Amino acid sequence: MMDTTCSKKEAKTLRDLAKRVAAVAAEPEQEVKADHWRRHNGLERVRPMVLIFPEGSWREMLPDTQLTGTSEFARRLERDFRVRLYYAEHLPDDNVIEAVVGTPIINWDTGWGLQGETKRPAAATGAYHIEPVIRSEADVDRLVLPQLRVDWDETARIEAVMHELFDGILAVERRGAGNYGIAPLDHYATLRGIDNLFMDLLDHPEMVHRAVRRIVDGHIGMAKAFEEMGVFRLCNRNQYVGSGGTSYSTELPGPDYDGKRVRPMDLWGFATAQIFSEVSPEMHEEFALQHEKRFLELFGLNCYGCCEPLHLKLDAIFRHVPRLRRVSISPWANVAMSAEKLGNRCIFSWKPNPAIVAGEVWDPGRVRAILTEFCEQTRDCVVEMILKDTHTCRNHPERMWDWVRIAREVAEQF
Repeated sequence: MMDTTCSKKEAKTLRDLAKRVAAVAAEPEQEVKADHWRRHNGLERVRPMVLIFPEGSWREMLPDTQLTGTSEFARRLERDFRVRLYYAEHLPDDNVIEAVVGTPIINWDTGWGLQGETKRPAAATGAYHIEPVIRSEADVDRLVLPQLRVDWDETARIEAVMHELFDGILAVERRGAGNYGIAPLDHYATLRGIDNLFMDLLDHPEMVHRAVRRIVDGHIGMAKAFEEMGVFRLCNRNQYVGSGGTSYSTELPGPDYDGKRVRPMDLWGFATAQIFSEVSPEMHEEFALQHEKRFLELFGLNCYGCCEPLHLKLDAIFRHVPRLRRVSISPWANVAMSAEKLGNRCIFSWKPNPAIVAGEVWDPGRVRAILTEFCEQTRDCVVEMILKDTHTCRNHPERMWDWVRIAREVAEQF
């Protein structure tokens, strides 16, 4: 049972913050940005869209010491609201601030039968070593298909608490499963070990196929269970999608949606194989795409890729991914080659190198030059520029503010 402890003082703080969020959400600019996203996600070239996700840098920009609540429940909500207000004040990208607060559908699964094991260093953000738990082909059979469990009573109890806190200020919206993504090769790597995975591609290819097939089967089963048990919720507003971007769409839910049961076809799907960054296009197609497409066939619109460079693999992605709408072009991908392949066929979701905000020296002129060169190369594409994986800003939050300002100025020029 989730602890929903919230003192009178905490409740007042949360309601005061919620009122400030509601005031920002009521600004006309929010609907303008939402409209831009709908057009952008419909492959209309409005202008390059700009997003920033500070991720690991939040501990420097909005540290826990700035939160006033004491209970975990209150602090989680307080952080949500303060992050939204931080965006409004310091990071005015194309993120849309909505007058909504989510309440969870409490669900979990029974697991895969195997759990990855790692050795970690003392440093909190240090690299780790994977200890293989799949040591032979026989161990693949220990992978079981997870089963979904839902606690509707607990879901209703938490929802009642949220209504008591925020009715009349923010809309309380149930949040269950929505945009659904998989990374079956990355999952297998956590069980087999990275070196072993790469050797298996040559020495034990059928073992890899069996494992990935089983992982994909498990996700297909979970997607069907989410639908049947009513855990899927529509995601066609300001929900995170793929490896960056927002979900606004005039095409979802599908035209035959009955208004009751949300199906995968009413949602965005996503797949990635980051562990295959340096694997050949042929192997990517054989071991990743041919399996991932079975999952992606369930969904109304699809996104592909994250940090892996995909410029040499785009033809195969187009062949295998149905209803492809967004492709991630990472910092290690060739921009010009990607632009030629993508054109206006789907969204060019560019992830510039986040190291630019983490260096010893901050150079706004270099930021402007990099963004301008990118926009010049992608004039004929439907583009979004998304700064993410920013694990530090060297305790200089103003670098993030500058990046957003410069990116917006450059975007307006194109």
